[in-house]
This record gives sequence, C-alpha cells and structure tokens, in this order.
Amino acid sequence: MSFENLKLDEKLLRAIEACHYKTPTAIQLEAIPVALEGRDLMASAQTGTGKTAAFVLPALQKLLTPSTVKGRGPRVLVLTPTRELAMQVSDNIKQFGSHCKVTSGSIVGGMSYGPQLNLLGRPLDLLVATPGRLMDHMERGRVDFSRLEILILDEADRMLDMGFVDAVRDIAKATPANRQTLLFSATLEGKVLEIARQLLKNPARIQLADNKEQHASITQQVHQADDHAHKHAMLSHLLKNDALYQAVIFTATKRGADKLAETLIAKGHSSAALHGDMNQGQRKRTIDRMRRGEHRLLVATDVAARGLDIAGISHVINFDLPMVPEDYIHRIGRTGRAGATGIAISFVGPEDRHKIAGIERIIGRRLQRETIPGLEPKRAMAGAGAGRGRPNDSRPQARKPSYPPRGGAGRPDFGKGAAHKPRAASGFRDNRPDNRPAGGDKPVNPAGKRGRNARMATALS
Repeated sequence: MSFENLKLDEKLLRAIEACHYKTPTAIQLEAIPVALEGRDLMASAQTGTGKTAAFVLPALQKLLTPSTVKGRGPRVLVLTPTRELAMQVSDNIKQFGSHCKVTSGSIVGGMSYGPQLNLLGRPLDLLVATPGRLMDHMERGRVDFSRLEILILDEADRMLDMGFVDAVRDIAKATPANRQTLLFSATLEGKVLEIARQLLKNPARIQLADNKEQHASITQQVHQADDHAHKHAMLSHLLKNDALYQAVIFTATKRGADKLAETLIAKGHSSAALHGDMNQGQRKRTIDRMRRGEHRLLVATDVAARGLDIAGISHVINFDLPMVPEDYIHRIGRTGRAGATGIAISFVGPEDRHKIAGIERIIGRRLQRETIPGLEPKRAMAGAGAGRGRPNDSRPQARKPSYPPRGGAGRPDFGKGAAHKPRAASGFRDNRPDNRPAGGDKPVNPAGKRGRNARMATALS
C-alpha cells in the first residue's frame, strides 16, 4: 500500500516524497481514510508510529478546498498538552504543507504575547495550541472559531492527566457543533472515553496496541541501585558502551538535570540539559543540536517525555523513575521509533519499590532485572511482580526486604540520602519536579483523586 492509494492530493504526495516516506504506517493506513470521509475518530497507537501525519495530512487536504464561511479564525485547531509536542506538530505541518498555500501558527505557554496577538489578528487556516494559553486568549475575546471545521485532540490522555479536562470542554463548546473531531491518545479508557463520548459524534475507533503490547521493539531493563552514588557508577559503565549512540537520561527535577549534565560534561561526555526553566528558544536550540549529533546525551525532565522526536536515540535511561507510572511509557517511547529498536534502562532505588510496582501494573508485565558485574547491589530488591508485590527472586514470599521503609509511615522518601535535610528557600523552586504549567497554561484540576504525588506530576505545557 502506498500513499497514492489513500487518495491524497498531488500537492501532499509531492511533500511526502520530499520527506522520503515510502509507505504509510498502520495508524496512517487506518486513520487517514476515516478522517478524509469527514467522520469523527478516536484512535490509539504507541509513540513513534507516525500518528501526527495521520491527522495533519487529512487536515491539510481539507484546507485545499476554500472555506464557505467568512472570517479570519482557524479552520483547523490542534490541541496538544505541551509546547514540545506543539512544536513537533507545527514542524510536520510545514513539511507536509510545503506545496500548499496554508497559513498556520502556534499558541503556547512560555512565549511572549505579542507575536501570538499578531497571529490571531490576521487570517489563519491551522492553529496548534496548548489548552491553557488558548483559554487565556479566548477569555479576552481574541479567538474566532466561527470558521472551525476540524478539532484535533493530540495526546488526549496526557491533557486530561494534566488537569485540562474543563479547558478542553470549554474550547470544544466554543467551536461549531457541526465540526469534525479527531482524538488521538495512548489509551482509550477511563477519562479519555468519557471525554470522547461528550465531544465526538458516532466516532470510528482504531486501537492498534494497548499498554501490554506497546514498545515491542524496545528492550526494557531494571537495575537496582543502592543509592545515588551507585546510580552514577552504573551510568558511567553504561556510557562506555559504543552501542549507545545517543541517549535521553531522565531525572525527577530541573536542578537534578542541570547537575547531572554538568557532571557528565566534566567527565568528557557531550551533554546538555533540557527542562522547563529554559525558554522556548533555548530548548529548541538544545534539541536541534541533539538532532545534528552535537550532543550524545540529553539530560531531561518529563518536559521531554512527549513530543521529542530524534531518530538517533538508541537508549533511554531513567536515572530517576517518574512519579506517574503512565509517564514511563512516554519516556521510553523516545527510543525505538519508526521501526527502529531501542533499549530502556531504569535505575530503581530502595525508595522506588512502589513506583516500579505501578509501572509494571500499567504495562502488564514484570520488567527484566539486570546486574552489572562488579556493580551488583548490596541490598535485595523489593519485588513488584508485575504490581502484585511478589519478591523478584526465589526467596519465600513472606520475607521482607532487608532495608527499612524510608520517609516515615511507610511513605517513600524522595530525597537522595537517608537523612532529610532542610531545603534552602532559594532552591525550593528548582527542586520541585519539572511539571508545573507555565506561561498561561494552568490546569484546572491537575490532581483529581490521585493525591500529592499526582499534583506534583502535573506536566508543564
């Protein structure tokens, strides 16, 4: 099957050929015909399968036909959870729309308002936006949706997890009732199904893989770490492997990303940090350098878990586990993309036993445990057993780990050492997880019923 069989316009086919794409991916084969028919669609597919093109190409084809409604507002609106993902979608629009006379732009948090006001003040065909900043402009009467024909929700599960449920509903309510709605998500369950029932009309459903089947091309491993120093020793060993071409190393905090990047640079590794305290220009330059191969290592917070598409990433290393289990799926999806293979390695400290149990529960299987000769852990790992609390070795199930729970009352201690040290006031902001909305992207209810850890894990748009 070729792209010609999908009945795409010749202008789009020329752009596809210029991008050196030969055959459509599975999600493109199934989603594009449905979208071209004008039907509502809800689709689930793992990262790296080309789902962005699955909605960008039909949207561009729609824009080749002149609008029958007068106005200057967008005819297509793409909502994304983060600035990075918005940037990726915008890049795809430029690539596939290179032979089309289409005006497009983005409205995201963390950017100055001036250019965005200019964008909204002139005729516009396609708008990519994060919900918080778009709502900001809508509340000031700056957005005209009278011409809108297609509403696209990209990474819908992440937007809802971030607390943008009410914002998505309000935005959809402001658009014409006869619009076409396309929803793309890593999962089609829970809150995603609920919002789909509210916003979509008799949608076609495409579900290529669930969490248990995703990332078959990625080898996933777990290494037990006794402490922070043990993590550094194992990381140094892994970086000596020539098969590690480029890697994204995930940390829990912005300060942790900066410190680890500085440490790696001091050891002679070409490294850079990526987190939410960097402005959009700095982040784009860092990603571009990584794409050009100028950096071998990118030390990032979860701000990079979505929307980071770099073909050369061979490894993902979770120096710190994510606080929200679902974020593990999106982190490791930075490797093994577009048919390539990849390796994902997670360091699991004594305080992480509940986190690894949650991850294994989400993916539906027990992750492979590995050790590095000479760097074996001194403590036995608390078993997760795919989330059921079984030990991971042959010891009797009743036997408890040799180390006591940390943090009091059985709650994990998120610090690096056994003793808690008071946090300096000047460093409080940097030590928080890099997941707070900024620049107008404010989630309405980020925590839901998931408690303190989920509130800390609200992702930065």
